[in-house]
Amino acid sequence: MNDRYDGYSGSYSGDASNTSDQYELVGYDEYGQPVYRQVPQQPAQYEYPQATQSQGQSQGYGYDPYATGQQPPVPSYDTYDPYGAGAPAQQGPPPSYDPYGAAAGTGQQQRVEEQTATAHIPAQAAPRTEPAARERDGAPEYRTEQFSFVEEPDENSEDVIDWLKFTESRTERREEARRRGRSRVVALVVVLVLCVTGGVGYLWYAGKLPGFGSADSGKGAADTAGPQNRDVIVVHLHNTKGGGTSTALLVNNTTTKQGTTVLLPNSLALTDDEGSATTLGKSVDGDGSSGTRDAIDTVLGTDVEGTWRLDTPYLNNLVELVGNIDIDTNADVPDPAAKSGKKATSPLVKKGKQQTLSGPMAVAYATYRAPGESDTAQLMRFGQVMQGVLRKLSSDPHAATVTVQSLAQILDPSLGEKDLGAFLAKLADRAKGGDYKTALLPVQQDGTLSEQATDSVVKDVLGGTVKNPGKDASVRVGIKNATGVKARTEKARVTLVNGGYTFVDAGTGTAAQAASQVTYQDADRKQDAVEVAKTLGLPTSAVRKGKTVANADVSVVLGQNYTGGQ
Repeated sequence: MNDRYDGYSGSYSGDASNTSDQYELVGYDEYGQPVYRQVPQQPAQYEYPQATQSQGQSQGYGYDPYATGQQPPVPSYDTYDPYGAGAPAQQGPPPSYDPYGAAAGTGQQQRVEEQTATAHIPAQAAPRTEPAARERDGAPEYRTEQFSFVEEPDENSEDVIDWLKFTESRTERREEARRRGRSRVVALVVVLVLCVTGGVGYLWYAGKLPGFGSADSGKGAADTAGPQNRDVIVVHLHNTKGGGTSTALLVNNTTTKQGTTVLLPNSLALTDDEGSATTLGKSVDGDGSSGTRDAIDTVLGTDVEGTWRLDTPYLNNLVELVGNIDIDTNADVPDPAAKSGKKATSPLVKKGKQQTLSGPMAVAYATYRAPGESDTAQLMRFGQVMQGVLRKLSSDPHAATVTVQSLAQILDPSLGEKDLGAFLAKLADRAKGGDYKTALLPVQQDGTLSEQATDSVVKDVLGGTVKNPGKDASVRVGIKNATGVKARTEKARVTLVNGGYTFVDAGTGTAAQAASQVTYQDADRKQDAVEVAKTLGLPTSAVRKGKTVANADVSVVLGQNYTGGQ
């Protein structure tokens, strides 16, 4: 920065070769910076030998008018015209130059101001351009208040900007996390509400809500709301090798969406077409499908829609078609094909959980009855096999019908292939969904059904009413022919029916016996036994207490002493 120069501190030496610029302080700008101007170059002045005296005082070059307090004489013209125009020719020696003298207030002062406005000292702030000069130069006029000053960025300002960005981004992340959290909570609440509503609706529909149905029977509110719709068919398994039959009712309750297999013991008391008492097992062999179906409807008060005769070879094929079955077996079953007397081999079916059974294994298990077991034990195994088959059978009606058609069995006219296929497909859907069960119909020793024991099956599952055949109408008499003459059974039947009794066929004895026997089991049936003996023409001494055949109040074994009234 240049040193400040005082225009009054120097004087002109008279050396014309001295062209050094001189500056003088003219003021300060709005920022407090000093403003200088260039002192115009003066023409060389000459000193005269005689000093001009005014008022008795001598004046020379560099006279300071302020030293004596007197004003110098004011010339009538400018002593110096920097532009070289408009100044008259000098006459006589020029007066000494006074920057604040007579030139003040004249045109020269304006020119000095113009030079001052354009003067600029290196390393000093440029002087502010006066409005007049800017207007003269054609530049627009600007004022200080029109400008805005921007501070130069520094490291601290960059750090502040970065911190603000970080704080803003972190705040945005927190807000976004809170929004996501609220969205998740709302979604979770909606899902929970839907799950609870759906669960309650399902339980209500299935009748499993407390107070809306029987939890023990597994039925819904429809049990008490009105009648239910049930589709029922009867299936008879015929053992073509070992003999005997097994019977079950397949029930599809379309109201409660429940499927059931009801197992019917062969000892169930029925009434045949002629009004005679018989058993289920005998009815299947003697009366055929139509008569047995009607007899079941009469006893159970239900409506059986059709009969499916399933011989053991067809059961074998059915299991093979569905791809084997998996059930919990309760006994080791020997191989029926093994020759007797041969060294014992491993069982065909092993006892255990989730045993996989092929067709032959399923048939062997369904028809197996161990020595000393009741017929209901074998019947329960048959029910297990049927439920295992339904779990593997297709739920599609068309596919199930194709499976039935592939068996190539001869069906009863009451139940065609399409009807059977569609019916089995519905039960298969129940079995796969866990809405399927197996129930055994309890039968008393005489083949009748007690109302208390059968309410859970006949009433709840079948929707029927127990009606034991001829229980209150007449005494049931079981006849076993041991005379050696087959025709005498029919004579005994006609005699008993004409006497007001109910005839029960107890079969034919393996060997003839000489004397006839009349037995009763309950003490209150003793008198009835005596009357039966008299009706058949047998001595009363043949009456005694003992075991009777199923479904009979009194049992009679006809010996050779029975002639049939001949």
